[in-house]
Amino acid sequence: MEDKWLFEISTKHSLFQLNLKEVWRYRDLLWLFVKRDVVTLYKQTILGPLWYFIQPLFTMVIFTVIFNRVAGISTGEVPAYLFNLAGIVTWNYFKDSLTATSDTFKKNEQIFGKVYFPRIIMPMSIIVSNLLKYGIQLIIFIGFYLYYILVEGLNIYPNSSLVFLPVLIIVMGMFGLGLGMIFSSMVTKYRDLTFLLTFGIQLLMYMSAVFYPLSLINEKMPDYSWIVNFNPMAHIIETARYMMLDTGEITPFSIGYTVITAVLVFFLGIIIFNKTEKTFIDTV
Repeated sequence: MEDKWLFEISTKHSLFQLNLKEVWRYRDLLWLFVKRDVVTLYKQTILGPLWYFIQPLFTMVIFTVIFNRVAGISTGEVPAYLFNLAGIVTWNYFKDSLTATSDTFKKNEQIFGKVYFPRIIMPMSIIVSNLLKYGIQLIIFIGFYLYYILVEGLNIYPNSSLVFLPVLIIVMGMFGLGLGMIFSSMVTKYRDLTFLLTFGIQLLMYMSAVFYPLSLINEKMPDYSWIVNFNPMAHIIETARYMMLDTGEITPFSIGYTVITAVLVFFLGIIIFNKTEKTFIDTV
């Protein structure tokens, strides 16, 4: 009698392959990794989950004091605290997704070397767990938003394009996941990239319009504004603020450029990730 197997594990025939059917089959494992990331992040800390709230709030205060009060950067009719918080919350999701994903192979080499499962589940779980963190920090933003409307009496309203915020989050997640998989694959051979990423992510924040409107760079530094405009995250944060606070400028070109870049980076990340997973255990 011929043996019949429920599943057959074989090498990928194409570097471009993204087997979502297999990922769905391992969805319970994906959820376990998400739960692990959320539970262990602040385990054995005194304040625990409160760090979800403390980090963006302190960053918001520091940014407002330094960049708006001292440096005098104007945020228009939108309160500086609210303006900065919208940028910080959006930036944090991308930054946390990129930095955590970039360490996938090195951090999980013991698991990868012992048991088979779709490797891409690991970086995907990081994107999902950071999405939960992003949702929690959005609650802080909504709290400040309601304060300024109900207590301060300011006329600030979201743009009707807010309904497309989930699409923007998906684009941002694809960009962070793609970049993270590229760095993760390269770190297995070139460990210096870990330090480069840590250093580079700080510089990238200053070029991502987190604490200033994109129009300010175009107005004050027209000769160098292309550096910021070249960065898709600057347009993502500008678009997020446009949706949440109806401030800033977005164009069909900026939206198209951001979406195309994020999709290309995502698929490039899959190709490099698939190629590396075949041989990383020999080099890590």
